[in-house]
Amino acid sequence: MKYPADYKKARKIQTSLRPKLKIVPLKKPPCLIAGIDAAFTDKKVIAAACLYTFPELVPLEDAFAAENISFPYIPGLLSFREGPAMIRAIEKLTTKPDLLLCDGQGIAHPEGIGIASHIGVLLNMPSIGCAKSRLVGDYEEPGKEKGSSAVLAYKNKIVGTVLRTRANVKPVFVSPGHLIDRKGAVSIILQCAGKYRLPEPIRSADALSKRVKKKAIIEVRPR
Repeated sequence: MKYPADYKKARKIQTSLRPKLKIVPLKKPPCLIAGIDAAFTDKKVIAAACLYTFPELVPLEDAFAAENISFPYIPGLLSFREGPAMIRAIEKLTTKPDLLLCDGQGIAHPEGIGIASHIGVLLNMPSIGCAKSRLVGDYEEPGKEKGSSAVLAYKNKIVGTVLRTRANVKPVFVSPGHLIDRKGAVSIILQCAGKYRLPEPIRSADALSKRVKKKAIIEVRPR
């Protein structure tokens, strides 16, 4: 799919994809999960995909892709800024994952289709959004222990879960992306949560994208 550089065209595409979203129970437990995240230089977006077995969380393969930034930073339309590189990184994995964990939003989004939903629909793959901060919605603070949760509500609808993945640490914001429901999304994220706040596949993708970014900056630095 060709990504537009025009704001109005991007909104039109986003609106056309939303009816294709399916928030339904996961058909079967995944065996392979990929975490995806992105980092930026002045001119490029660098996306990383890290493949793990599930539920054992054994790392299998990493891939990354760099694309020129072709869309401005517009809240609610980050799919068009980061999505092309993320999809390319996923496609560079030699083994296809059964489910995607995206550092971003699923349906907890002003238009109901964040980057996790956007990519899930385009690739026709189950996907989950797991973000470090809230984009929309209201909630009550969950308990302090790991596994505590609270519903995230927006416009009188439950769109996600505020989930404590580590005791006494800030929660994450989990929302179904595509081909999974809220309960299933929370279960997967908790099973992927180890010693850190972020689930391990996303944490690895974040670290890889930053390493590649650092290397890219060093290589282009004037001598």
